[in-house]
Amino acid sequence: MKNEILFLLLDDYADHEPAFLSEAIRCDAYAIKPSPAYLNKTVAPDLSPVRSCGGFHTLPDYSFDTMPDDFAALVLVGGYGWQAPQSARVVPIVEQALRRGAIVGAICNAASFLARHGFLNHVRHTGNGVEQLKRWGGENYVNEAGYVNAQAVRDGNLVTANGSGYLEFTRELLLLLENDTPEAIGMFYRFYKDGLVKVMESSSKSC
Repeated sequence: MKNEILFLLLDDYADHEPAFLSEAIRCDAYAIKPSPAYLNKTVAPDLSPVRSCGGFHTLPDYSFDTMPDDFAALVLVGGYGWQAPQSARVVPIVEQALRRGAIVGAICNAASFLARHGFLNHVRHTGNGVEQLKRWGGENYVNEAGYVNAQAVRDGNLVTANGSGYLEFTRELLLLLENDTPEAIGMFYRFYKDGLVKVMESSSKSC
């Protein structure tokens, strides 16, 4: 379905990286949204539970074989599974998403996976440092000049981030999805980036 955001998980995925994005999609500042603009769904190689780095197990909504062709965004969650052989099965999924013009996000080792398969060669991008992208990408990564040393980078419908850039990653994807007004998305970002105390202090000073 076109309003679904697909979070693609491999074993040993990084728990923290999709957490803020999925929350912002489903909740506002007060409660769970009665009618969110998008639906969060998880995708994995098959329908068996996927283990996170922290040891949690997630039962996916879709397998690679049952996932829909039409969706709003594909989010490649980082972690240690991107070096496993099964990650090669993600290549045609990314190819199709980009060909359709869907929003694609890749964070941490998932960005390095994109480098390995040549997906970063014509876009501005970031990741876990340019040296990791070169190491993972080898001859398939030929766009060192397009690397930006930033927490997250958006170029067209592609968002990349390093493993500590999960808040910036979330912000860029929320803006692309037009999940809320830019002001509300900015407030969401500042709340988690700066913390409740600083946000309240800023609000009181502006009154």
